[in-house]
Amino acid sequence: MGDNTTPSKFGQRLILVKNLKVKSCMTFQKIDGKKIAFELRTSIKEQVDARISSGLPKPGLAVVLVGENPASEVYVRNKCNACEEVGFYSLSKKLSHNTTQAQLLTLINDLNENPAINGILVQLPLPKHIDEEKIIEAIDILKDVDGFHPYNIGRLALRMPVLRSCTPKGIMTLLESTNVALAGKEAVVIGASNIVGRPVSLELLMARCTVTTCHSRTINVEEHVRRADIIIAAVGIPGFVKGDWVKPGAIVIDVGINQLETGKLAGDVDYEAASKNASWITPVPGGVGPMTIASLLENTLQAAQLQDRKHLG
Repeated sequence: MGDNTTPSKFGQRLILVKNLKVKSCMTFQKIDGKKIAFELRTSIKEQVDARISSGLPKPGLAVVLVGENPASEVYVRNKCNACEEVGFYSLSKKLSHNTTQAQLLTLINDLNENPAINGILVQLPLPKHIDEEKIIEAIDILKDVDGFHPYNIGRLALRMPVLRSCTPKGIMTLLESTNVALAGKEAVVIGASNIVGRPVSLELLMARCTVTTCHSRTINVEEHVRRADIIIAAVGIPGFVKGDWVKPGAIVIDVGINQLETGKLAGDVDYEAASKNASWITPVPGGVGPMTIASLLENTLQAAQLQDRKHLG
């Protein structure tokens, strides 16, 4: 793939989610991430079946887990199950906490060279003795299905995306499902992480929104949120966004998944209070989470198609 790659060739969505509608309530409409993710996975499976029928191999995803992190183990298991559901070849590599950076880089190189593997996902966070940036940059850019490689983030910044970060991509699918025109809307993103905040800000810019990104040094976050037509909350603090911060008619996307002392999961938004003002809102759980895995599957299929083109000349 050369520098003359065009958005029309690589920037378009390879999976189209059509006619996604969510049942409405009296004062707001819930964006049902489970339903939308299910429809997307169904579409992916149909395309995989057609791919196999045409004589092409199954898309293959390798998931690498280093160390013993219970939450990460659950995520990896869910991803592997999702692969099987849509007909992918799934390879799971679980390494000990003592795995060296050199050993991990050797594994990634082997996966880069493996033609049965179209996508490589290294589960984050990694143990402190391993440099995450070096690991991410070692992944083949056409197998970077997490969309974290500087090449893929850079192409997104230039409005020429190839493989897009999974959670931000899922967020955009959720926004598209509302059928609300995004161009010209004022969007406020709370959180500036490389995984969600920064890439979703780029996604919203590409959708022609006016974007404000709030972070730990932002003065008076509430003031920014109150004027937003679209609120993306990805700060990792339960109930951080208060209901009265949400202006009437705003769309609220809650990325937070926080476990309370009671064991219950809560988002970064006070859902009950915010629902009184929002036109659309995602629940936690059942909103952004399912879309992240569905977007990973979508990226893996896209990666397989990109690699087909590369090998065919």
